[in-house]
Amino acid sequence: MTPLNYNHLYYFYAVAMDGSIAKASARLHLAPQTISGQITSFEAQIGVDLFERKGKRMQLSEMGRLIYSYSEEIFQLGDELKNVLKTRQPAHWQTFTVGITDVIPKVLAYTLLNPALNMTEPMRLICSEGDQDSLLADLAVNRLDMVLTDQPLQPGSHVKAYNHQLAESGFTFFASKKLASRYCEGFPQSLSGQPFLMQSKKSAARQRLSYWLGKNDVIPNIIAEFDDSALMKSFGQAGYGVFTSPTLIEEYVVSQYNVTIIGRTEEIKEHYYAISPERRLKHPAIVEIVNAIAV
Repeated sequence: MTPLNYNHLYYFYAVAMDGSIAKASARLHLAPQTISGQITSFEAQIGVDLFERKGKRMQLSEMGRLIYSYSEEIFQLGDELKNVLKTRQPAHWQTFTVGITDVIPKVLAYTLLNPALNMTEPMRLICSEGDQDSLLADLAVNRLDMVLTDQPLQPGSHVKAYNHQLAESGFTFFASKKLASRYCEGFPQSLSGQPFLMQSKKSAARQRLSYWLGKNDVIPNIIAEFDDSALMKSFGQAGYGVFTSPTLIEEYVVSQYNVTIIGRTEEIKEHYYAISPERRLKHPAIVEIVNAIAV
């Protein structure tokens, strides 16, 4: 077996991080032709294409994404080794790798994961985002320690993992100050026919909200749907319509986006789960998170 050329791997890693050969060459103070040649040699050595060209940008191929995830760990360990050699002090960091489904509000993810960084034992937190299926696939091959999601693992899943409920929350309805005066009186019926910003169909919150609105004979005018909850809030802040967010973070939403609360409901709940490979938790960071929520 041909030994892995770590110079080739490093140049690949640099281009993958920067998104183009030009940016990587400027950062590394090397000629673009040098880096391009190194990557071509690397692809020839391993027999796969690592990038797909999209205009001037280079996007990782499927195999490129896999190799990038390994190279990230390799060079992170290399940085730790350099630090140990420089300080003559061993590194005691433990890594905690979490996959966060892209429908989870960022501030809520921060709130739930924050206990892991306040432990007495040093912990390096590595977060990645994606859809639930891809994150569970990474969990199944031990590339993740935990998945943070609003949907539990379903019975009969091919992934051997377990649900640990972390929190639950009702829903709060918000609008810009200009719009809020129209909707506060007669809520929730006041929302019928009004512009509404809704989570995408892949979100568990969308299903629950749709059920609740129908139960209350409310038919809003859904003018936009979002995977990214922060983007939805930004449109709400600009006055394009009413939007919802977990009641757990309503104070943050009001202060950050300068919007007004027009109503709440506790009739339906959003649940948040940690999915881990362990029924009996062992990873100290997951134990800390679950215990902090229980308190």
